[in-house]
Amino acid sequence: MATVISAAAPPQQEPQPGPERTPSRDRVMGVFRATPFTYATLIIVSAVLCVPLVFVVSIALSSDQTVNANTFTILPREFHWDNFTRVFSTDLPMQRFLLNSVIISTGAVIGQMLSSGLVGYAFARLRAPGKNALFIIVLATMMIPAQITMIPQFILFKELGWVNTFLPLIVPNFFSNAFNVFLVRQFVSRLPSEIDEAAMVDGLGFFGIYRRIMLPMLSPVLIAIGIFTLTATWGDFMGPLIYLNDETKMPLALGVQYITSTSQALQAPPWNLVMVGSILLTLPMILVYYLGQRYLYEMDISGGSAGVK
Repeated sequence: MATVISAAAPPQQEPQPGPERTPSRDRVMGVFRATPFTYATLIIVSAVLCVPLVFVVSIALSSDQTVNANTFTILPREFHWDNFTRVFSTDLPMQRFLLNSVIISTGAVIGQMLSSGLVGYAFARLRAPGKNALFIIVLATMMIPAQITMIPQFILFKELGWVNTFLPLIVPNFFSNAFNVFLVRQFVSRLPSEIDEAAMVDGLGFFGIYRRIMLPMLSPVLIAIGIFTLTATWGDFMGPLIYLNDETKMPLALGVQYITSTSQALQAPPWNLVMVGSILLTLPMILVYYLGQRYLYEMDISGGSAGVK
């Protein structure tokens, strides 16, 4: 009986862990390391972009004699801080203008945040026939110029009796817009759908899931929408010009233009007071972007993972 002797195969040795072939950390960080030339370029560009703001401050601190002589300079030579109090003592109700801007902007921000979150979440999660086609139609409305719908909207609001009220400037925001709906839909699409399924198993419905689970996760994109809406509404000039006739209902953006009408005949407008009003329009936006920039970054970079952290 023949015996078959087979040579045992040598045991396979596991590969020894060796250094990974990845770029060194110094090389990767070197790509993003700023050089003195980078800082110099940023400083120069920032200085150029800040020239208009510095010029506005210089005019705002100028005296009436400088305004009448039209001898403005980019860097301020005078510091009449009393101009910031004089602007509220003119014949125009500047305090009322400021309050009207706060009311209109707050209503618009609340409306956009409420409606955009619901509509965007519905487009991202609900299953309905024709949903994608409807979403495309919503996006297509972004290509319609605002000037085309201006007259039909005015006729509609006139028939409703809303002219010379805040309603035309606030109520449309409770129906969202295509851009904000797109932002929310894309944000929700990055969130895992297992979160919704687990909530449904626990007995939550559509609004329960949105209010208890999704709404906290959507805080970055909703705050970003609020910032965008506040920026557009706070400095809006055309809307109040069309719908508001009463001087006491005008916002600050329209009231600043009315300061020029306080000048006498053949006399230069009080540009120092006009620039003070412009600063009052600009400073809140700078403060809002400074406080909300973290949410803008989370919305754009982190995406859906920002709400899961």
